Amino acid sequence: MSVKSFVLPAFLLLVVACKSDKKADPVKEETIIEKVAKAHGIEEWNGVEEIRFTFNVDRDTMHFERHWKWDTKTHEVQGISRGDTIIYNRKAIDSLSQNADAAFINDKYWLLAPINIFWDRKNLTYNFEDKVLAPISNDSLSKLTVVYGSDGGYTPGDAYDFYLGEDYQIKEWVFRKSNSPEPSSTTTWEDYVDLNGLKISRMHKNKEGNFSLYFTNVEVID
Repeated sequence: MSVKSFVLPAFLLLVVACKSDKKADPVKEETIIEKVAKAHGIEEWNGVEEIRFTFNVDRDTMHFERHWKWDTKTHEVQGISRGDTIIYNRKAIDSLSQNADAAFINDKYWLLAPINIFWDRKNLTYNFEDKVLAPISNDSLSKLTVVYGSDGGYTPGDAYDFYLGEDYQIKEWVFRKSNSPEPSSTTTWEDYVDLNGLKISRMHKNKEGNFSLYFTNVEVID
């Protein structure tokens, strides 16, 4: 095995009615992180047993792909890349599986970024701007910026600018390595599909048209 290629009753109701003068508890307002995650189906996540997908990259004339099968309950991951196969458990990462896991985390983040930022919310800071100019379409969109903490993960301190539609779905994003002011990559989020409640963007393209990152064979099993 090689891992190099993976670098209530009626009387009670009456009692309630008699106490209608009691002040109700304030409703906690959803954060923008929660709104984005819900727009992409996080409320359906507990029913997801397994996700399968192929991660593809086309750059000029080059094509690259990796295949993944992820058991979300047992945390077992199977990856296939350039003929090499690895099976490991994310609860027991070792020196043999670390490179493959880093590749899996990267590919999974592209697939589920709006849900990942909700999972990661304790390890990031964020800022929200109502209307800004999107870098590719030049549309006026809302912008959510998240910056990861300096500890933990494979790429600590990275920043992401998410450009959102009125439905809180991502339309474009910018990745900024180590929170650099200059973009490391900028792509679209398009070709959305609903798979058992998860809203997944299968296509990401840059402005120049010479790079596309996309997903094929996507399955969400519940």
